[in-house]
Amino acid sequence: MILSINVAVLLAVIIYVRVRRRVQARSRSDQWLTVAIVMAFGVLVAPTGFGQGVEHFMGQLADSVSRSGSP
Repeated sequence: MILSINVAVLLAVIIYVRVRRRVQARSRSDQWLTVAIVMAFGVLVAPTGFGQGVEHFMGQLADSVSRSGSP
C-alpha cells in the first residue's frame, strides 16, 4: 500500500493549526514562518482548478465592491 500526501493539503492543515493558536504567544519569527507557509501554500494552489476558481471569485468580488463604491 502506497500512501501519498498532497503537499497543499498538508500545508492547509499546518496553516489551520498555526492560525488557531493564541496571537499573544507568537514571536516575530513565528509570525514570519506562518507568512512563509501561507505563501508556499498559495504558490502550490494557484495553478490548480481550485486556485483559479478562487482567483475568479475574488476578482468578481473586488469588481462588485469597487462598482458599488463609485457614484
